[in-house]
Amino acid sequence: MSAVRRLEDLSSRPHRAEWLDTILKGDCIAVLDRLPEKSVDVIFADPPYNLQLGGDLHRPDQSKVDAVDDAWDQFESFQAYDAFTRAWLLAAKRVLKPNGTIWVIGSYHNIFRVGATMQDLGYWLLNDVVWRKTNPMPNFRGRRFQNAHETMIWASRDKDAKNYTFNYESMKAANEDVQMRSDWLFPICTGAERLKDENGKKVHPTQKPEALLARVMLASTKPGDVVLDPFFGSGTTGAVAKRLGRHFVGVERDQTYIDAAHERIAGIEPLEQAALKLMTAKRAEPRVAFVSLIESGLIAPGTRLTDSKKRWTASVRADGTITIGQEAGSIHRMGARVQGLDACNGWTFWHFEDEGALKPIDELRKTARQAIAAAGA
Repeated sequence: MSAVRRLEDLSSRPHRAEWLDTILKGDCIAVLDRLPEKSVDVIFADPPYNLQLGGDLHRPDQSKVDAVDDAWDQFESFQAYDAFTRAWLLAAKRVLKPNGTIWVIGSYHNIFRVGATMQDLGYWLLNDVVWRKTNPMPNFRGRRFQNAHETMIWASRDKDAKNYTFNYESMKAANEDVQMRSDWLFPICTGAERLKDENGKKVHPTQKPEALLARVMLASTKPGDVVLDPFFGSGTTGAVAKRLGRHFVGVERDQTYIDAAHERIAGIEPLEQAALKLMTAKRAEPRVAFVSLIESGLIAPGTRLTDSKKRWTASVRADGTITIGQEAGSIHRMGARVQGLDACNGWTFWHFEDEGALKPIDELRKTARQAIAAAGA
């Protein structure tokens, strides 16, 4: 269950365990200044959009549209909004790890100003991701195109951050084995997911869908990572983080939002660890040399290897090479030689016998990698 801490409590308890999975009450800039430097892996920020609404908005039947007219979204000028944006982005950069990334979502009212400020502060833009809404609000006045999308900027802390998390293989597999595109199609938050008060009114006017946050986290975080949301609102970031085995830190100044978020997150059940495992590319797996299988006792010198159809036979030597007749070489070179090819994947070509069945030596490599992973856990 998440806790709620006030700003004054934070200064005396700065240690990581004290602020993980909590909602910190207060102004986002002041709270971020109290968090430890370089302490969070990813930031998801849904700042005020500064919508500049001029008067009430009505439908053709003259009913009033429940638009965003809250005080927290109003600024006296673009200059005031820019100063606010610069201040919170500077505070966010201080707490972001060197290999961390930040997501900022906005509309055409603010996202271009936010992006320019991010570049001015040294953030390195990785993508702009378009959230296409399947059920956007109509343009009731009929004077503009229907606003059917919002934009997310994804950026690293600076241009030299090379080891940020991007779960490319998982995203590709989830997208029918095709590279995930930068336009994402999701409905706006409706139905049972939309938080409402006892009068049936929206708790928060701009509550984001959990599916959107889930993709953000599955794409750019690992289980156990810390996700910071400096504009926590109704707690979507915290709810998704808890479900996906990530830690969260939320900053919010409105007690009504805090209460709703606290109740919401308390009801979330985390997924099992097996369901959270990420798909990784082969190049990301530990490198295992054939000789290491011999050294670890997984295969013994003198073992006979064959191809799957038993057309060729080779013998394993203690130095990690294999021999065929008077010629010796690596598993790859000798596999290529017998087939008359320029190259061969020896791991899948050569097989060993195990209880009467032929198995590729790649099975032994997988065993070795599992041992490496267990040792590092």
